[in-house]
Amino acid sequence: MPGKIKTAIDQILTLRSHDNAHLIAPLKIKLIMKGIDPDLWHESSPDDPVMLLRVQNAAKDMGVSLPS
Repeated sequence: MPGKIKTAIDQILTLRSHDNAHLIAPLKIKLIMKGIDPDLWHESSPDDPVMLLRVQNAAKDMGVSLPS
């Protein structure tokens, strides 16, 4: 199912920012520094297993537990 990466990135941003819009930009920068550009992924992006693993590891590093 396409869009898993976009969904995971959105969950990281939502859970870490606690819906505070001022924290979204710094969180996106952290993801970019980890090799994940949130602006490149959308709902119809094909799922890349390597990138999905990278997003899951970034979530773990940031203290976010992603739902399965």
